[in-house]
Amino acid sequence: MRVTIDEDKCCGYAACLSVAEKVFDLAADNIAAVLVEHPQGELADQAREAAAACPTSAIILLDDTE
Repeated sequence: MRVTIDEDKCCGYAACLSVAEKVFDLAADNIAAVLVEHPQGELADQAREAAAACPTSAIILLDDTE
């Protein structure tokens, strides 16, 4: 899996940080930043939870083949 952020959708609510603080951080402009682009195991599960929790659907999870 590859994790990216649609910066146009991100509003800095930080819901992703509450679920996956090792995968995401907030940049100085309060836009989410990906710390682990290709999470594995537990981090991958957390990235999926964060994507589901994002109120603006700004987290994009791609298959590694994409």
